[in-house]
Amino acid sequence: MSNFEIDDSFIADQNQKARRWVEEDYEHLTKKLRRQNLDIENLVNKVRAFRVAVPSWGVGTGGTRFARFPGTGEPRDIYEKLEDCGTIFKLVRSTPTVSLHIPWDKPDDATKLLDFANARGLSFDAMNSNTFQDQPGQKHSYKFGSLTHPDKAVRQQAVEHNLECIEIGKTLGSKAHTVWIGDGGNFPGQQHFRHALERYLESMREIYAALPEDWRMFIEHKVYEPAFYSTVINDWGTSYYCARELGPKAFCLVDLGHHAPNVNIEMIVARLIQFGKLAGFHFNDSKYGDDDLDSGSIKPFQLFLIFNELVDAELSNAANFDPAYMLDQSHNITDPIESLMMSAVELVRAYVQAHLIDRNALTEAQDKCDPLLALSILKQAFTTDVAPILAIARERAGGAIDPIATYRQSGYRRRKTEERPARKGAAASGIV
Repeated sequence: MSNFEIDDSFIADQNQKARRWVEEDYEHLTKKLRRQNLDIENLVNKVRAFRVAVPSWGVGTGGTRFARFPGTGEPRDIYEKLEDCGTIFKLVRSTPTVSLHIPWDKPDDATKLLDFANARGLSFDAMNSNTFQDQPGQKHSYKFGSLTHPDKAVRQQAVEHNLECIEIGKTLGSKAHTVWIGDGGNFPGQQHFRHALERYLESMREIYAALPEDWRMFIEHKVYEPAFYSTVINDWGTSYYCARELGPKAFCLVDLGHHAPNVNIEMIVARLIQFGKLAGFHFNDSKYGDDDLDSGSIKPFQLFLIFNELVDAELSNAANFDPAYMLDQSHNITDPIESLMMSAVELVRAYVQAHLIDRNALTEAQDKCDPLLALSILKQAFTTDVAPILAIARERAGGAIDPIATYRQSGYRRRKTEERPARKGAAASGIV
């Protein structure tokens, strides 16, 4: 029996029910934007070109440090994960790539996995290594570090895992490798700060040397967790230093949750753009710390301000600007597919809103030192409802006007619950 998929004709039928209000709202917005000398069709085309990767681990239920509550019909292996990723792409049309985490989703046959993905219109984004967690049969433990461990044998094991990820990525057509480590200390004096960073660079140079010529390396920083007293790659400055030391193929990845509360992330983004070292993003949201909440669910204005910097760099043709976008969330109480679709939509929303900013007027306000006018210019763009643009763009690309409503109406989760009876001890996701 073939696995259930949402049919294109079903999506078209659901779109027909919503088309009238979309067309009315689109016409109204067209007139409004025309008064601002903005071409709505140009914005639709930008939406259709926008891309964000889905993490393979994101379609499974996440968890907290205390418990995990599995959802029904969740994927049990990488092939079922790709089925869900393909469904997300079919409905929102902005997520054609998948980012793999190894060894969680290590394929037995990378060529077979590539064919399976391509058949669903998917390809593969950056590879992600895991040296923050011990695996069955692993010779050396990462309890006290991996790439920075005092023991050379542990460091070499971690290096070899990263090299393995790159080899798998070559077959899958990936062009980037992301390195995040949980190395650090929980107690004062536990770790020699300078020596740890020196060992990190020594390990990373070996990984960097193995990168294919057309690949990039993404360095991810994190202020805390799981090492709560000190983290080796703890902020964007340390990340930038390491990327500069490693070479032109090394860049700094920004995860929105990997910062202390109320940090000015948009300024960090601007600095990395200015220095030509912005790799891209792991998008999520947070209230207190590294909460891994759905993108735009807590701080939508901050997301807009980040895209203000990104669009400004795009329009000004900033040097070395080629950001890679990925969602990186933990779905503990929601249907992961619904959360990922909503987050993908929120990213495109912020991207379009940032294109509505009157940049000439904003520059003039900045030059005249008029802070209130500058803020009002940003707010005008942020408060504009661009939902009709997003809906029309999705429909024209073959997606759903209302992705979540269409998904629910299709009964996809119910059908997958029937197809995927839970396996004892199976985990669809790892620590996010």
